Amino acid sequence: MNSRERIKRMYEHRDADRVPIIDDPWQGTLRRWRNEGMPKDMPWEDYFGADKIGTFQVDITPRYEEKILEENDRFYIATSKWGVTMKHFKQEDSTPEFLDFKVIDRDTWADAKKRMTEEDDRIPWDLLKNTLPKWLSEGRWIKAVFWFGFDVTHSWMMGTENTLINMMDDPELVMDIFDTYLNRNITLYNRLWDAGYRFDELFWYDDMGYKGTTFFSPKMYREMVKPFHERAVKWAHDHGIVAQLHSCGDIMTLLDDIMDTGVDALNPLEVKAGMDAVAIKKKYGDRLVLRGGINAVNWSDTDKIIAEINEKVPILKENGGFIFSSDHSIPNSVSLENMRAIMEEIKKVGKY
Repeated sequence: MNSRERIKRMYEHRDADRVPIIDDPWQGTLRRWRNEGMPKDMPWEDYFGADKIGTFQVDITPRYEEKILEENDRFYIATSKWGVTMKHFKQEDSTPEFLDFKVIDRDTWADAKKRMTEEDDRIPWDLLKNTLPKWLSEGRWIKAVFWFGFDVTHSWMMGTENTLINMMDDPELVMDIFDTYLNRNITLYNRLWDAGYRFDELFWYDDMGYKGTTFFSPKMYREMVKPFHERAVKWAHDHGIVAQLHSCGDIMTLLDDIMDTGVDALNPLEVKAGMDAVAIKKKYGDRLVLRGGINAVNWSDTDKIIAEINEKVPILKENGGFIFSSDHSIPNSVSLENMRAIMEEIKKVGKY
């Protein structure tokens, strides 16, 4: 089976030859593996025999000017297309520090919204024309990324504090932001769909939780976020494809409402935040594909990760509906030897 066939059977809740294996190693992880013996020019998926996907997205940003404001040997400070000023550390695999946000209220949003136009160059036509056929010939699962909802608003444009305050004080503003994001995505994806391009999955990031809880209540989710999730899922289903939600953190209290949207898959099922993949499988496994739920903290300890695979995977893979992945990404604490052991074990335990 190729990757597309294998993943498709998971969405059909049917057995395959084995569970699909998809993940996202950090750049430092890839560098480590190459230093430890993985060939330099070989994709990690080919080296380990993991599954491959093809991913693309459109550009809905306000296209604010990107420029470097300050730089030294440790970091640089730059502005983004979303109007955010960030401090980027040059140390590998570091997280940027968010310093300032251009969009914080109705007036500043009005300017950003006006700039979020729908020109044809916001679609990656060259990639679709030149790379998509190659991906299809390789049997890859093709994933189209939408940008909308709480996560892109608080993470990339307005900031967490500004977004949450506005959700309480000016919910109409925040819902207009969510609505605009989604409308821009739909317009651009309709255009490329009408041009004859096809893909397998609509995927979107909407981190709604952190350790032990969510950023907002289930009531606020139902009133302010869920309607847009429902619209995105409907768009996917109307086009004959599946929809996958990525939400980091503990979102256990939102799951009943998330299931109401009709979403087909959920990831990453972050164990260290409080997500319980086995409990989710038992309650929703006949309707929901689970990707992740394997604690990334354990991946550098061979005994612990092998034990976790053997404890969870036989349950999670029942009747299809499971894609093996870490519960976030693969950190650079994971050696090539660790990863070999993980891949050998999951291919054995994940076999149907």
